[in-house]
Amino acid sequence: MNLTMPIVVGVILGLGVYALIRALMPARRSAIAQVARIDAMRARGAAYESVRQTKDTGRFGSLRAEVGERVAEFYRQQGWEQRSLRADLAVLDRGWEKFLATKVLLAAAGMLFGPFLFAVVYTMGFGHSPVVPVWLALACSALFFFLPDLEVRRDAAEKRRDLRRVIGAYLDLVSMSLAGGRGLPEALMAAAEVSDGWANQRIRNALADARITGVSQWQALGALGEELGVEELKDLSASLALVADDGAKVRESLASRAETMRHRELAEIEGSAGEKSQSMLVAQLLLCAGFLVFLIFPAAMRVFQV
Repeated sequence: MNLTMPIVVGVILGLGVYALIRALMPARRSAIAQVARIDAMRARGAAYESVRQTKDTGRFGSLRAEVGERVAEFYRQQGWEQRSLRADLAVLDRGWEKFLATKVLLAAAGMLFGPFLFAVVYTMGFGHSPVVPVWLALACSALFFFLPDLEVRRDAAEKRRDLRRVIGAYLDLVSMSLAGGRGLPEALMAAAEVSDGWANQRIRNALADARITGVSQWQALGALGEELGVEELKDLSASLALVADDGAKVRESLASRAETMRHRELAEIEGSAGEKSQSMLVAQLLLCAGFLVFLIFPAAMRVFQV
């Protein structure tokens, strides 16, 4: 038993040193990693002005930017795409490098928070093993590293729900514009210009980019759905590609799809309301039980004392 803990600590330290060496040593890049790196460099070159204008200032900002670039380069070398996480960040309009830098810096803060927590516990008289700070540091570091993922996924799920509501109203507007005699490209752009919300702005920017690049607007909507991880936009793109030449079929398809999305939204709202009512019922029952215990406790104590 006396030799077990030193062996475990040595194994953990050895794995940490090995991971550090693998991270610092340049690995051989695969073809997929090379293509991803070229695409990322092209995207950074195209968006240089916007990045330069929104670049962090100050010592901490420069450190965060440098850490983010290094970690992003390490992800590209390893071929870790993280498509779902990138889609969540695209919905929230956050940068990939800044997100990775936040994860790494929080993990480093967790490495310092673990021994501090052990010192607090030690002063209270709990735990005297020197291995406890190591485990606490590793646990806090891992916890802090994954906390941004949970936050991003929660916020992205909320914004996707808002986006689906906007898409349902957008399809109704496109259908009405088609019924008024407009063509499909004009109807798609006119419906996106009705509001200045963030969802309509993303759709409007995608349609404007489609005009510049020469691709069809339904393909641009499909690419936007792929980027944001919204299946409704990808399904809309596929259906428009099939019936784009027939105005009557387009109106019928859009109207039926909008109705389906409304029914789905109503079902989700009813389900959420049912869950909230059940939670309120449980809270009321617990409150009543606590009140009954509060009333019965003095009498019960008198009976048992007798």
